[in-house]
Amino acid sequence: MLERVHLVVLREVAEHGSLTAAAEGLGLTQSALSHSMKKLEGQLGVTLWRREGRSLRLTQAGDQVAREVLPRLEVAEERLSQFASGRRGTLRIGIECHPCYRWLLRVVAPFLARFPNVEVDVKQKVQFEGAPALSGYEVDLLVTPDPVEHPDLRFHGVFDYEQVLAVGRGHRLAGRACIEASELKEEVLITYPVPQDRLDIFTHFLAPANQRPAAQKTVENTDILMQLVASGRGVAALPRWLVEEYGPLLGLVAVRLGGGIFKQICLGVREADERVDYIASFIELARGAPRPCEESVL
Repeated sequence: MLERVHLVVLREVAEHGSLTAAAEGLGLTQSALSHSMKKLEGQLGVTLWRREGRSLRLTQAGDQVAREVLPRLEVAEERLSQFASGRRGTLRIGIECHPCYRWLLRVVAPFLARFPNVEVDVKQKVQFEGAPALSGYEVDLLVTPDPVEHPDLRFHGVFDYEQVLAVGRGHRLAGRACIEASELKEEVLITYPVPQDRLDIFTHFLAPANQRPAAQKTVENTDILMQLVASGRGVAALPRWLVEEYGPLLGLVAVRLGGGIFKQICLGVREADERVDYIASFIELARGAPRPCEESVL
């Protein structure tokens, strides 16, 4: 019969390629663990790992169990523990849209008031791998402009926005209604430090026209990025609402990219968690919150 210890062993083998770490963590001998796993393989009629030289490599069956079954079990155990201690749970939010952080705070505030026994943990990383983290139970809700097709995930649209080019007020492109991709070949493009295939200005604007900027500079902090643009150090692709909110304060101007790059911010959840009351309520509050373009920076 499949037991929790078997799942832990598979995870450790997946991470370290041997039984050593699992044996040390569980306080058992490697021979005992090996015997237990061989017995499990015999009961299930499936091979869970193969030896490659001195290392072990999980089979497809073993890898799926390690990546999917154990995380689900750990989440279930944590939730039961939280209910037992009088807490409702923890909502772990991942953000793939850095400019959305301030908007998210306006959703979190009423959420905390509605669910005082639910903790909120926000994971904000520029190189955050959102969908894998969501399906892998690292986060419970994902704020993203790039929903993906996944059998276990559901994405709920929250608000639409346009990606525009932010330039300083004195920049040569500041008076233009729109620009073509070729007009950026002499510009320094300031972006977040993520792969180009995750940047809309490359995938939807520059790459289709076979164009590139003169140089690319990466900055992780949104406020610093906008300050660099305002000081004439380069240009950046940002949501129109962000440029229009902070433009008067920093001297930024929004310019349309070609015919326009239109996106939607979505909240991603696991299908199995859609009916968890505090997750469903967060989505409801997010849909009813003022859109960023409707808010004031003051």
